[in-house]
Amino acid sequence: MKLSLHGRIGAIALTGAVALSLAACGSDDPTGSGEVAAAPDAATLSGDLNGAGATSQEKAMDAWRAGFQSANPDVNVNYDPVGSGGGRTQFLDGSVQFAGTDSALTSEELEQAKGVCTTGAIDIPVYISPIAVVFNLEGITELNLSAATVAGIFDGKITTWDAPEIAAENPDATLPATAITPVHRSDESGTTKNFTDYLEKASGGVWAYEADGNWPIEGGESAQGTSGVIQTVQGGDGTITYADNSAVGTLGVASIKVGEEWVAPSEEGAAAAVDASPRDEERADGDIVVKIDRETTEAGAYPLILVSYSVACLEYATAEQADLVKGFLTYVVSAEGQSASEEAAGSAPLSDALRTDVQAAIDSITAAA
Repeated sequence: MKLSLHGRIGAIALTGAVALSLAACGSDDPTGSGEVAAAPDAATLSGDLNGAGATSQEKAMDAWRAGFQSANPDVNVNYDPVGSGGGRTQFLDGSVQFAGTDSALTSEELEQAKGVCTTGAIDIPVYISPIAVVFNLEGITELNLSAATVAGIFDGKITTWDAPEIAAENPDATLPATAITPVHRSDESGTTKNFTDYLEKASGGVWAYEADGNWPIEGGESAQGTSGVIQTVQGGDGTITYADNSAVGTLGVASIKVGEEWVAPSEEGAAAAVDASPRDEERADGDIVVKIDRETTEAGAYPLILVSYSVACLEYATAEQADLVKGFLTYVVSAEGQSASEEAAGSAPLSDALRTDVQAAIDSITAAA
C-alpha cells in the first residue's frame, strides 16, 4: 500500500512538532557540504523495524507503535523491553535498528557504535518521566522522604519504618515498627543509574556510591525489570522500591524534598526539572543529552527523573532502514506522539525548544550511498 507522506506522517506536523517529510530522507545536509539530494514526492514505508531496551518506555512504546502502525499499515514495529543495558547491547551488536535507554551511550559505547553505524550513533530524548519512590506499608499511602533518608533506607542504615529519620520528616504520620525491605533492580537498568545518580548528588554524602546501571550493593531483595520490582513490592508489607511513575498503580508514593518544598512525582515536575537542567555540551552535534540538575531548588521541579532516549545510527545501510527509523522517531517526538505517551504512561511532553532540536537530529539520519 502506497502511503502519502503528507497525508499520513506529514499530518502530524500540523501540531508544529514535525518539520520532516519522510520523502526527504537523505535531503538533509548533515555534513554542511551544500549538496542536497533530490527527494521523491512520496515514499512507501513498509517492512519490519526492530528495537529493544528500556522497560520504562514500554507503555509509551505500545502507544507509539499503535499510532505509527495505524498511519503506516505496511510497517511492523517490534520492541523488546529487555532493559536499557540489554537494548544498548543489542543495538551495538547490530541486532536491532534502534534502542531505548534511560542512560545515554557512554563515550566507549559511542566508539563501539561506529562498528555497526559507520558514522556513529546519536542519543535522542523521547521520554521524560518521574522515577517514583514507591512503598507498600499498611495504612499509609503518602510519605515525605528526603534524598538523605532514601539513601539511608537503600543502603541498609535505616531499617524500620518508625526510624527517627522518617519520623522527623513525617510528624503527623503514625509509623509502624515494621521492618523495611528495599527492593532493587537485578538487571542493568537506566532507571537504577538515574536513581543512584540522584542519591549520589542530592543526599549530602549519605550515599557513598557512584551512579551505576547495576545496583552497587551486594545482597538484598531484587527483581527483574520495572514490572518485577513493582510485583515484589506489592507482595510484601514494608517493602520499598524505585520505578517509573507510570507503574505505580495503587502503591504508596513518597514526596521528595526540593529546596524547602516536598514535591510529589508528576509530569509537570519532571518537565520543570528538565527545563532547569543544561545539555551536555561535550556531545557531538545531534547527540542530545540532558545533564539533569539533581540539586535544583526550582519551585515545583521534581529532579528524581529519567530522560529516556532512543539510540539510532546516523547512517543506515539501506534507505529502507533509514526511512523507517526516521519516520518512526519523527512520530515519537511529534506533538501527537508525545501526547500518546503522556496519556498512556503519564510522561512529560518534550518542550517546543527541545523538540525542535531533536527533530533536527532525526533529520540528519541518512543511508549509505
